[in-house]
Amino acid sequence: MRKKKIVIPVILVVVTAAFSFWYFSSSSSSEVTYRFEKVQRGSIQVTVTATGTLSADTTVEVGTQVSGIVSKIYVDFNSKVKQGEVIAQIDPTVLQANVHDAEAALQRARAQANNSKRIYERTKVLFDKGLASQQEYDAALSAQESDQAQVKSAQVGLERAQINLKYSTIRAPIDGVVISRAVNAGQTVAASLATPTLFTIANDLTKMQVQADVDEADIGNVEVGQEVTFTVDAYPEQVFRGTVKQIRLLPQTVQNVVNYTVMIDVPNKDMKLLPGMTATVTILVSKKENVLKVPTIALHYQPMPNQIEQRKDSAGNVQDSVRAARRRMFMQRMQGGGGTGGMGGGGSLSEGSGREGMQRMMEVRHVGRLWLLGKDKKLQPLFVRTGLSDGTYTEITQGTVQEGEEIVVGQLSSGAAQASNGRGGPNMRFRF
Repeated sequence: MRKKKIVIPVILVVVTAAFSFWYFSSSSSSEVTYRFEKVQRGSIQVTVTATGTLSADTTVEVGTQVSGIVSKIYVDFNSKVKQGEVIAQIDPTVLQANVHDAEAALQRARAQANNSKRIYERTKVLFDKGLASQQEYDAALSAQESDQAQVKSAQVGLERAQINLKYSTIRAPIDGVVISRAVNAGQTVAASLATPTLFTIANDLTKMQVQADVDEADIGNVEVGQEVTFTVDAYPEQVFRGTVKQIRLLPQTVQNVVNYTVMIDVPNKDMKLLPGMTATVTILVSKKENVLKVPTIALHYQPMPNQIEQRKDSAGNVQDSVRAARRRMFMQRMQGGGGTGGMGGGGSLSEGSGREGMQRMMEVRHVGRLWLLGKDKKLQPLFVRTGLSDGTYTEITQGTVQEGEEIVVGQLSSGAAQASNGRGGPNMRFRF
């Protein structure tokens, strides 16, 4: 019984050791397959995307200032109107009666004022002869002034009644097209605290605008005058163009997301665009033509240390190129060179000329790094300075990279690569 207890653990240890030897030996013998892309020359553009709603350049809601029954309507949806044209009529019967009542009130006020004037004149004659007291004279003068004020008040009341009668005729405030009608003949409208909307008139549908909601993270890239392209669901194959007109400062917060409204002018000569359509907007922030560009994932690729080519630095030590560059930069500073790697500084870290010298300088600047596959199947770093990026491709503004040159953007790793990452197993996977 005791022998069994000793033998079983020994067997487990032997099996584990054998499996580990087999696994690591097979892993170390596997090779890494890289994925390559060529350096291209073309255009790169940086854009901001958003969604918005189309509307007319100028839209006016036509209401009524007086209450009453809508007796006549002269326009309908899509009717073209001219400024001052009659588009509806509110029954003027009550308003006309108010005018007559105001006229009668004015006549009474005038009659009273004339009577007060005569009394004042008689009292003044008696007062001058000493037959009327000062109090009687003052009372007659005050009554005359009060009645004259009543006349002015009655005149204002008449003018108000006439204006209300005039408002019973609804006229178009601008030239345009009726895009909304909210009333029918015979309907009663009440103008109280809020003016009811009867019609909505768009000024000119050949000139439209898009109200786009741009996220706060992108609004800093948007400027007035930038070119805009957009599509609508009604014409998915057609691209419409516009220009940024205004960036409104009022933020709009929806579900804790802050957006800013960007107004975009859009020509609509063919009248395809209609108010209310949803537009998918692309704002062109920056664009460059005929530049060297590489896939952005190539700049983010990070190989394993055992995949990088080792080289000797000036001291004869074997180090990878990144560590060697940092060492040279540190030694340069310690010696008081103060240079920036041959890029305008007082010293120079470049050793040799041509591509190798440029690489020495770019290593110190440490802006961006690509990887090339050497003859010994090891990766060599290629340092570059980057520019614009659209997320998929990135511009190369400085470096020795050439058009058509193949760079590593990823790898199909198994075996040793997986073991070095602590992820054992025979399955293949793509590594960035």
